[in-house]
Amino acid sequence: MTGLTLDAGALIGLERGSTRVRGVLSAAGDRPLRVPAPVLAQVWRSGSRQALLNRLLDSDMTEVIALDRLAAQAVGGLLAASSTRDVVDAAVVVCAWTHDDVVVTSDPDDLRRLDPTLRVVAL
Repeated sequence: MTGLTLDAGALIGLERGSTRVRGVLSAAGDRPLRVPAPVLAQVWRSGSRQALLNRLLDSDMTEVIALDRLAAQAVGGLLAASSTRDVVDAAVVVCAWTHDDVVVTSDPDDLRRLDPTLRVVAL
């Protein structure tokens, strides 16, 4: 079953109460939700003020995906191949590739620079 990989824009939208993000996550049903660890690092500020994000992360449907050696090498290779430098965006793409996910993003153009065939839900 294809899941959803969430980028920073999706998590920020959730925290801001975006009805679009809530709708996409609700429509996901039982699909797994994945948050690459670099994305979480990019948006994390204070657990006490990020109740919606905490609730998402605590869900059995959500998995934080570590950036291990193989993934880090894939990220670096993607950056080299695309002549770009955003490690977090590349981590999102590699996570989506690894899990055959659709990416929920507020920056589809940035991600498509890395992979023009990437399946995205634009926010």
